[in-house]
Amino acid sequence: MRSSPAGAGSLGRALAWAGGAAFVVSLLFCAWSYAWRFGDAHAASALPAGSALFVNVALFGAFALHHSVFARSHVKAAITRHVPATLERSLYVWISSVLLVAMCAAWQPIPGLAYDLPQPWRAVGHLVQAIGLWLTVRAARVIDPLDLAGIRQATGTERPPQFRVIGPYHRVRHPIYLGWVLLVFGTPHMTVSRLAFAAISTAYLIAAIPFEERSLIDAFGEQYRNYQRQVRWRLIPYVF
Repeated sequence: MRSSPAGAGSLGRALAWAGGAAFVVSLLFCAWSYAWRFGDAHAASALPAGSALFVNVALFGAFALHHSVFARSHVKAAITRHVPATLERSLYVWISSVLLVAMCAAWQPIPGLAYDLPQPWRAVGHLVQAIGLWLTVRAARVIDPLDLAGIRQATGTERPPQFRVIGPYHRVRHPIYLGWVLLVFGTPHMTVSRLAFAAISTAYLIAAIPFEERSLIDAFGEQYRNYQRQVRWRLIPYVF
């Protein structure tokens, strides 16, 4: 493995590590929001249900737009004209973390209960969520969390990208996304707020995958095409 020639300096490294911490905090806040705020079937927005749903779609759209736009090669090139390349990923992580917290904090609750599974199906639902959490953590470890957080780029320890067919990557090309779907849909106590969050976020993932893969082909060419040939399914084995 080769390392990148230089990091971002002491201030840049500190910003990258702080960005990594902000990313973890944003994920924890999202998990707390889903578990408690969105889990209250009696919580209601000051807005009518239809308007609350529209606001939630707009909130997630703003968060998703950042992910989609910043992933484009020409946008990254434009950013690195003003920000050191070693901090480009860290900037992405900082903005993403702030947007995730803002989205969850501003999310409009929609009252109602879609379903509440009895035992033993309740235990099955929790098992599905546990599998989703395992998939997410296992897949992130394959990619390297420090790389995802922009820390390796800032510290000069970045390694060449590899599309390794190991662990959950044996079955699908985007196991982190699959883990997310299992986490948000696996809950046995599905309030309308949770269902809206699960449906909106999953719809975005399904729509974003083709665009993300086109960007990966542009960036890595035949290396990613070979990976696609090795792992046929994008998100759900034998389905999609």
